[in-house]
Amino acid sequence: MTEQKIPMTPAGHAKLRAELKQIKEVDRPENVRDIETALGHGDLRENAEYHAAKERQAQLDGRMRYLESRIGMAQVIDPETVKEDKVTFGATVTMHDVENDQKVVYSIVGEDESDATQGKISLGAPIARAMLGKRVGEDVVVKLPKGDREYEVIRIEYKAIT
Repeated sequence: MTEQKIPMTPAGHAKLRAELKQIKEVDRPENVRDIETALGHGDLRENAEYHAAKERQAQLDGRMRYLESRIGMAQVIDPETVKEDKVTFGATVTMHDVENDQKVVYSIVGEDESDATQGKISLGAPIARAMLGKRVGEDVVVKLPKGDREYEVIRIEYKAIT
């Protein structure tokens, strides 16, 4: 069985690595000290500090395993190296929203780096899936629960996404 690769930008990959480093070098050692301090307070059955520290330890360990897994499966794709005239992973796409006559800009990124408030949408998002393979001048129709939304692709760029 081959391991599934997870596409992400260099910035997304760096962010996950930084978070993992923070957990390993700062949060986890801090948590170990908190547990040791709480152990010094006696009876563990009624020691809220100890139980809170152990719960935090479980959260940190879970997040650390998740990050290590994601980093291990990462397929880092630098948008600046993509030479395409159609929408693929890493594209920053400017579209015309036909319904409200506005321009919208979306960058297609990995699942862990999506942030709709910054126009970064996950490769698996409905609008990203609808855009894939489209070229400038083509229509994008997004199927939404409240009805279809129509856009026209105005521009496709492959540039660094931060």
